[in-house]
Amino acid sequence: MSEEQTPKRASVELLRAEAADELSVLVEERVRAGEDPWEFMEELPSVDELVVLMLRAENIAAYGGGRPSEARNYRVLRQIAMDHPELTRAVWRLLGSEPHRRWDAATRADAS
Repeated sequence: MSEEQTPKRASVELLRAEAADELSVLVEERVRAGEDPWEFMEELPSVDELVVLMLRAENIAAYGGGRPSEARNYRVLRQIAMDHPELTRAVWRLLGSEPHRRWDAATRADAS
């Protein structure tokens, strides 16, 4: 398996269901913390963006877990788009949008 190939996983439909569940958890977590949904909902990734990020994370883990270079990140995301054409729009929205986890409280705290 080359570095750019993504490990094969469940269908996109199943991944979308998992991502929707994860987004529900993120929303509930932030609402319980007292945040106003009107203020943070636009920060959250779409279901397809979250699926792409899950596939990206699996690829990173499959190749040692190290932070990918910008070039490798581009290749991995591009490969995800080629493997799953229905995720192409989400891939292009994510390209160049670091940090990817702007909705994550730990990432927001690090950026402060």
